[in-house]
Amino acid sequence: MRKLRLLFVALTSVFVCGPLLAQSAHQPRIIDGHIHYNGDPVFLQKLLAKLESVDGMAFLLVPPSDMGTAVPFIHAHPDRLVGFAEIDMDSAHAIENIDVAHEAGFRGIGELEYVQHNYDDPIYFPIYKRAEKYHMIALFHTGIVNREHPNVPTNVSVERMRATRLDLIARMFPKLTVIGAHLGNPDYAWAAEIARWNPNLYFDLSGSSLIKKQDDYAFFKSIFWWSGVVSPHTPKSSHSAFERLVFGSDVFGGDLPEFDRELKRYHEMLDACDVPKQAQENIFSGTLWHILQQQKEAGGSN
Repeated sequence: MRKLRLLFVALTSVFVCGPLLAQSAHQPRIIDGHIHYNGDPVFLQKLLAKLESVDGMAFLLVPPSDMGTAVPFIHAHPDRLVGFAEIDMDSAHAIENIDVAHEAGFRGIGELEYVQHNYDDPIYFPIYKRAEKYHMIALFHTGIVNREHPNVPTNVSVERMRATRLDLIARMFPKLTVIGAHLGNPDYAWAAEIARWNPNLYFDLSGSSLIKKQDDYAFFKSIFWWSGVVSPHTPKSSHSAFERLVFGSDVFGGDLPEFDRELKRYHEMLDACDVPKQAQENIFSGTLWHILQQQKEAGGSN
């Protein structure tokens, strides 16, 4: 852990003197809030080429072991990449790692997952408080999770990572922007309902859901049902209910073609649900761009 901190500090001293503040005022056409770095520098070059081809930006989720190659690349391309630090929530150094990530110019933490306690257990509150201090974005895995090694005992429970666990976090830390990956698959209704009442909570629909529901995309109209509803039982808003969604591809393992596949699924689902053009633009870029601008104004980046 000491070596990791020294690496962060060394990188910070070289790169933190300006590149992140030089982020363009140009809003990209697409912001992907969920791409995993696989540790291969070749992937970074391919990702950059993809983002440039679509006028895109990505939140790049970086494990501690891959900071050495990721941090310089992120700093070199602030108009295309936003750094997110993957941290171990159960590490005794979790808060220190958030401090170091902030020093290195990272704008968020995540994807948070595989926790030993429920996300909303008070044991994790100091972590959220520190991230909130820096106006960071916290990306959580929600819902079903894979099991890559079924013959190996693992202390992993989807119950700890349910979408409903984010409700208390969003309420207790109102200046923390929370994104739940995968819309709580399969707890879609619960995920949407807690996002309806928490203005600092969003979800992406990456993963298997848009594959599973590809023959019934209109289903999501029943999940995001409150567009245009005037009632004391739902917050007043002129926005489409679907704008509680943001785009995320969940590219991992270097499978960059998943970006295009997931982008296509999103478009097909939103079109099938008659989501207005302006709302779609916010889902694909506007919402996350607005959050990033608010974060900069609040001093959340170096």
